[in-house]
Amino acid sequence: MSRFWSDIARSLTPYVPGEQPRMRRQVKLNTNEFPYPPSPQALAVLAETAGDELRLYPDPESEALRAGIAGYYGLQSEQVFVGNGSDEVLAHAFLGLLKQDQPILFPDISYSFYPVWCELFGIHYRQVPLSEDFTVAVADYKGDNGGIIIPNPNAPTGIAMGLDSVQELLATNRDRILIIDEAYVDFGADSAVSLVDQYDNLLVVQTLSKSRALAGLRVGVAMGQAPLIEGLSRVKNSFNSYPLGVVAQKMALAAFQDEDYFRESCGRVIATREQLVASLAEMDFEVLPSSANFVFARHRDHSGQEVFQGLREKGIIVRHFDKPRISDFVRITVGTQEQCNALTAALTQLL
Repeated sequence: MSRFWSDIARSLTPYVPGEQPRMRRQVKLNTNEFPYPPSPQALAVLAETAGDELRLYPDPESEALRAGIAGYYGLQSEQVFVGNGSDEVLAHAFLGLLKQDQPILFPDISYSFYPVWCELFGIHYRQVPLSEDFTVAVADYKGDNGGIIIPNPNAPTGIAMGLDSVQELLATNRDRILIIDEAYVDFGADSAVSLVDQYDNLLVVQTLSKSRALAGLRVGVAMGQAPLIEGLSRVKNSFNSYPLGVVAQKMALAAFQDEDYFRESCGRVIATREQLVASLAEMDFEVLPSSANFVFARHRDHSGQEVFQGLREKGIIVRHFDKPRISDFVRITVGTQEQCNALTAALTQLL
């Protein structure tokens, strides 16, 4: 601990990202990356980007990208915000929209970055327990609060809420912001973007790191009515006016324009996920219903730590959370069919 650290730095418990493999032969199924390459159209843009474009600052407002995303979802450009990955977009939302007098609400089993941002920005929060079956109990989010944030599908469970539940949350919290974090929405859930024009208290956050295969590029998106987007822009322009580089803006736009590739590659992941769920069930795993590009599973006779460590010794990395209620689960990214076959073969030997 440095004697030059501020009190804030001393008090933080930082988010811990998934482990990065150090050996080439390891099968990486722990950070929910897309198993296939980005859109060929996006890769073509990368190859065609002129060196002179990189000499200049990028468009600070990402106008072409925002217009493209707005057109894709039937919105207006002023209803779209982009940032350096959805983590940065969410951080701006925590500071610009969720820092209120009342505590904010989010599930007790959820994205573990949420409490980190609360610590960083001095935001009071309360974690709402998921139901016994790990679903979000909408009735528990009524009453006084400073705002609500819920991933849909949830992480790490993979369970999705229907739009009827989202609308109930919006209707019973009309004077408070509801943020729906849709990092995994394209693998089987319904997006709340269709509700943006109807509710001025809704912000929908997405990422191009999962279903668009651009995790290395860092592009996140928020969509909501114009006053919410203006609030995010005020924070962004007080922090970093140029969050997205030239290449990121152009490749992200191309990825949204290549709809055929997007649908086909997401369909492959969904098909592999269903095969993986069936294989795990045959090996006595309980698998929660997933609408994401990962599954959350626990074995009936072996602890989560045993499964995690046993797979690791066989060169396969999955994610284990040593936390109450979920310590017996492992979270497994849906990889290629070959990677999932290697996983099931290793589990067969291990168990």
